[in-house]
Amino acid sequence: MVTDTIADYLTRIRNASRAGHRVVEIPGSNVKREITKILFDQGYILSYKFEEDKVQGVIKIALKYDKSTKEPVIRQIQRVSKPGLRKYAGSEGLPRVLNGLGIAIVSTSHGVMTSKQAKRDNVGGEVLCYVY
Repeated sequence: MVTDTIADYLTRIRNASRAGHRVVEIPGSNVKREITKILFDQGYILSYKFEEDKVQGVIKIALKYDKSTKEPVIRQIQRVSKPGLRKYAGSEGLPRVLNGLGIAIVSTSHGVMTSKQAKRDNVGGEVLCYVY
């Protein structure tokens, strides 16, 4: 049984990209769906598909690789806020990842969004992960 589903989600993406897989299947949830949409909008994944089944559904993610070097586009994806130690940031204290080249995904009262969007909307929240 997995206690931290977001960490499991990030680990599956990390392992699949390092192994060179084209597609990874992940058990679905609403937060994972929102994170997947953000990764797609920011250009870190090629495509995604939500499949419904009886219980929770499945998210199929097509990973993106550099055409010339065959390296994964996602260089690093790491969990920040954990069940044992939650990390919160106000709108002024939201992190910049790799001096603005990466993204931080934040769960706010207005939904899951990047730290840039949260700063623009002047909301803070729980910092879920860094992607670059």
